[in-house]
Amino acid sequence: MKMTLAEIARIVEGEVIGAADVVISGVAPIDEAKVGDITFVANRKYAKQINTTRASAIIIAPQQREIVGKNLVVVSDPYVALGKLLKLFYPLEHEQRGISPEAYVEEGAIVSPEANIFPRAFISHGAKIEKGVVIYPGVYVGRNVSIGEDSVIYANVAIYHSCIIGKRVILHSGVVIGGDGFGFAETGKENVKIPQIGFVQIDDDVEIGANSTVDRATMGKTWIGRNVKIDNLVQIAHNVVIGENSVLAAMVGISGSTKLGRGVIVGGQTGMVGHISVGDRVMIAADSKIHKDVEAGKIVGGKPQMPYKEWLKVEACRTKLPEMKTTIERLVKKIEDLEVKIDKHLK
Repeated sequence: MKMTLAEIARIVEGEVIGAADVVISGVAPIDEAKVGDITFVANRKYAKQINTTRASAIIIAPQQREIVGKNLVVVSDPYVALGKLLKLFYPLEHEQRGISPEAYVEEGAIVSPEANIFPRAFISHGAKIEKGVVIYPGVYVGRNVSIGEDSVIYANVAIYHSCIIGKRVILHSGVVIGGDGFGFAETGKENVKIPQIGFVQIDDDVEIGANSTVDRATMGKTWIGRNVKIDNLVQIAHNVVIGENSVLAAMVGISGSTKLGRGVIVGGQTGMVGHISVGDRVMIAADSKIHKDVEAGKIVGGKPQMPYKEWLKVEACRTKLPEMKTTIERLVKKIEDLEVKIDKHLK
C-alpha cells in the first residue's frame, strides 16, 4: 500500500507540516525506519532520534511542532494515530475461508456460512456462531455458547457451556472462559464443592491475553464490560464484574464477587481480595495488594494499599532502612548510657 502524507493526515485527523505529497509505503520504529516509511514519537526519550531517523515523515504531538527539516504529521495522540496506520498498512489476514470440513460441528449448532472455522475446532450443539467469526484449530466451543460478529478465537481456547461472547471480541491462545469458580465449603476439612451454575458474559470489543481465565459465576454471571483489555496470565474469579474501558496488566488476580468500575487501570501482579468495590477511574500501581474498597478516582499502590503518594514515600524509605536501623540502635545505646548515668547520680 502507498499513500501520500496528505491522505494519511486525513485518516489520523492530523496536520501536515512539510511536503504533503510525499509517498509513504510503510510504518516503522524511529531507529529502523527507511526512506518511504512513516514513524512516530510518543515517548519523549525517543525525541533525540528525530534528527537521525531516515523516515520520510514523523507523527508527533503538538508540543513538538517546532521541529525543522522533517515532514511532520501533528496529532493530539501519536500512539492512537500509530494504531490506525498499523491497521491500515498491515491488516490481519485469516487464511482459512469458510467452515473447514475437518472442523467438528455438532448437530444443533448454528454456524453462519460467513464464519471462518479452521480444522479441528469443536463446536457443540446449541452453540451460535455469527458471521465474520474466526475460530482457529483446537478451539472448544461448549453447548449453548454464543459468539458475536467478527470475534476472533485463537488456537486452543476453551469456552465452556452457556457463555456469551460479544462482537469483535479477541481471545488469545490458551484462554479459558467459563471454568468453574473456586467455590468450596468446609475449606481445609472436607472441601465440599459448590456447584457453579452461572455463566460468563463478555461484552463487545473486549480483548483477553494468552492463558488468562475468566471463571463462571456461582449463580448469575461473571461480567466483563465493553472494551475491557486484559493482558496475559490474568485470573478473574466467579461473579467478578469489570466495568467498560478498564485495563488489566499481566498476572493480575481478582477474587470472587469483586466489582471494578469503569475505566479502572490495574498494574501487573496486583492481587485483590473478594467482595470489595473499586470505583470508576481508579488507578492501581503494579504489585499492589487491594484489601478494601477504593473510592472512585483514587490512585493507590503498595501492600497493603495506601494512597499513591504515601506509598512512594514509603518506598523511598525502604532503601534507607539499614542506615535508619543503625541510627536507631546508636540512639538507643546513648539513651541507655544516659539512664545509667542518671541512676548513678541519683544514688
